[in-house]
Parts: sequence; C-alpha cells; structure tokens
Amino acid sequence: MNGAQIFETLVFVPKWTESAPENFKLLLDGKGASLKVFWIIFHSLHEIAFILAIIFCWRIDPVRNWLLLLFAAHFAVRAWTLSYFAPNIIDFQKIAENPSLAKDLAKRTSLWQTLNYIRVIIFLVISCALIPLCIKLFSLRA
Repeated sequence: MNGAQIFETLVFVPKWTESAPENFKLLLDGKGASLKVFWIIFHSLHEIAFILAIIFCWRIDPVRNWLLLLFAAHFAVRAWTLSYFAPNIIDFQKIAENPSLAKDLAKRTSLWQTLNYIRVIIFLVISCALIPLCIKLFSLRA
C-alpha cells in the first residue's frame, strides 16, 4: 500500500493540484483515474490483515501491545483521512463538474497537498514500525 501512496503523492497529486480547477477532471470517475474503489479495497484488506495480526499475536505481550499502539495510530490517520481528505476530494470533484463552485482553490489544494505529505509519512512510519515486530516474531520461532 505504501508504494501506491508514494506514487499517488509524488506523481498524481502534483498533477491535479498544479492547475486547479482544470486538472480536477483527473479526479472524476469515468473521466480520470478512479482511485476510490482501489483505496476502499486495499484499505479494507490492510485493516483486516492488521486485525488478524493482533488476534494471532494476542498472547505475545510485547508484540500485541505494539500492534495495538500502531493500529490506534493507523486508525487515527484513517479517521483524519475520512474527515478531511475524502470530503475535500469530493468537493474538488464537484468543482471539476461545476467550476463556479471554486473558492480559495490555490490555498485549499496547497493545504491538502501539504497535509497529504504528512499523512503519507505517518503511514510509512507505521509500516516501518512493523518490521521490528516481524523480526521479534521470527526470532520466537527459532
């Protein structure tokens, strides 16, 4: 998932933010790159895998505790995504269909892009923090 986030952040987001609202058409389903279904499926699979990892590691205290902490951080960023990023993308899609709705676009897209960098970095940190837990689990088997 991190690869898709990095690609989207470095390639796709700069493209639609650089010339708003003209490039907002890239966000429209059927007219651009529909990423909604992709992200819904992959986030769902990722979260199911995360919950299964917690269940399977429940009796391994240090691993369980770190997984719970990382899942809480992941959940907080997902809540931020659903409360800020998704509604703004929906607004940008509406603006693509009706440019007269555009207000403060330069400021809004710049803020969205900057906060997205922070969001992706947090997701990367969470993913990297899982590596020591995997190493710990593999060392328990030996």
